[in-house]
Amino acid sequence: MDYVTFGFTGLQVSRLCLGCMSYGEPGRGTHPWSLPEDAARPFIRQALELGVNFFDTANVYSDGTSEEIVGRALKDFADRDDVVIATKVHGRMGAGPNRGGLSRKHIMSEIDASLRRLGTDYVDLYQIHRLDPVTPIEETMEALHDLVRAGKVRYLGASSMYAWQFAKALWVAERHGWTRFASMQNHYNLLYREEEREMLPLCLDQGVAVIPWSPLARGLLTRDPGERTARTDSDEFGRTLYARTEEHDRAVVDAVGRVAGQRGVPRAQVALAWVARHPAVTAPIVGATKPHHLTDAVAGLELELTDAEVAELEAPYVPHPVSGF
Repeated sequence: MDYVTFGFTGLQVSRLCLGCMSYGEPGRGTHPWSLPEDAARPFIRQALELGVNFFDTANVYSDGTSEEIVGRALKDFADRDDVVIATKVHGRMGAGPNRGGLSRKHIMSEIDASLRRLGTDYVDLYQIHRLDPVTPIEETMEALHDLVRAGKVRYLGASSMYAWQFAKALWVAERHGWTRFASMQNHYNLLYREEEREMLPLCLDQGVAVIPWSPLARGLLTRDPGERTARTDSDEFGRTLYARTEEHDRAVVDAVGRVAGQRGVPRAQVALAWVARHPAVTAPIVGATKPHHLTDAVAGLELELTDAEVAELEAPYVPHPVSGF
């Protein structure tokens, strides 16, 4: 496993991040496909054995139980100083009017709740899960900066938004002398390349780490078009990402299949190799619910695509509506 500098910071992370949305108590929250603790722990151990030191979760994943599972597993399998733990804030964690968003009240409450669930006294990367259109960005950035000053958070990150919104957040932090966002976790894969227009160039210019979510497009790039899984049948959010573009996406999926067939490797390796080769990308976030998911992901980092293969993969793409915000 290779390790790279996390954007403009001195933090070293593995070139692959294990996304932990699939780990949580079934029936809690909106992810009925999630794995309970006894089934999830082997994947966290496998990731560590493969050299992965970067783990991403969120307070809303399976109603907080993802953080609990990840925290206990990392405590049992690794030294705290050897792993990079990332979690997020924004999603609704209760019915009350202040139980969601990015207000100072919600942020201050949720960091303590996340730390309790993770069983640690600090989070390496604390990310805003989405932008809050109601709370002034100044209030959010100052509250996040205070968490860094308090030692509860080491670095700050953001997730899917428009590039102008991210640029404004970076500017606000710099203007006030507050901690800047060190990373952007955005939606980027062969089926959704709209981030290439503004967000990825912005991150390159500002030295911001990019850790794409859904680099395999919810698994659509790894199987035949139309093939169903338990997750596709219950993933409401996933359907909002690709349902409108299914006709155009089929040609991209076919191209991945052709290149994978010529190389004699699984499609997942080709799709991940394409994402990882972009100069802005630091560490794609991959989920794993089967052992080969992790081994394929690691192998994908080592697969070097030719210019001709890249051209074949990219040729069928057509502009897509903005999605994932």
